[in-house]
Amino acid sequence: MTRLEIIGLEDFGDVRRGDSISELIVGACVRQALTLTDSDVLVVAHKIVSKAEGQILRLDEIQPSARALELSRELGKEARLVEVILRESRRIIRKGGGTIIVETHHGFICANAGVDLSNVGLGRVALLPRDPDASARKIREEIQQRLGVAPGIIISDSFGRPWRLGTVDVAVGVAGLRPVKDDRGTSDRYGYELKASVAAVADELAAAAEVVMGKKGEIPVVVIRGYERKGEDGSAQELLRPEAEDLFRSF
Repeated sequence: MTRLEIIGLEDFGDVRRGDSISELIVGACVRQALTLTDSDVLVVAHKIVSKAEGQILRLDEIQPSARALELSRELGKEARLVEVILRESRRIIRKGGGTIIVETHHGFICANAGVDLSNVGLGRVALLPRDPDASARKIREEIQQRLGVAPGIIISDSFGRPWRLGTVDVAVGVAGLRPVKDDRGTSDRYGYELKASVAAVADELAAAAEVVMGKKGEIPVVVIRGYERKGEDGSAQELLRPEAEDLFRSF
């Protein structure tokens, strides 16, 4: 692999509950005269998946719990938003500076449980899909039914990092590709045996796609060409570091 091509799919309009993401993708490809292939990888912003699956809440319908009210006062954060974050979390990992770092029910460690106020309308929040891997598999299977090809699918979201400023898109759902490339046991060009070379390729592809997607929701799907996937399947769960190996959760 010496070259990647990243193609944004435009003109999606506002995705609504019950919409078929695969149908919207196929329609966008037709309008752009783009023919999908088995070797393509589609990176899909989780926001449109959440909208289609009804993972959007109105904050004025949320009743804050006593714990949410307590955290709201402590962090200077809107109590109904805090309540939604708590509902989406297994546990709180850290809190401070107006941010709550949690472990979600999926096992992701991220700020505010992935609950997002952008690109959903004022007074509303988007949750992560309940099962992002299943959502990715469904999109892939439906595209195969419609077009006879089965590209890899990555559902992405923006996560912060404890050791760097700024967010980077990562894979929260995967279908049709292995999310991790393990080169341990192979040798570099000088004959050195690699011992720690495990690349999170699904995250790398999601991050590359976000450069084209941007943050305003105008390009929610990107086609990546040139990545040499080998017909293997996988899950975004493979990207989660076990707690026993996580130095940030051990203190």
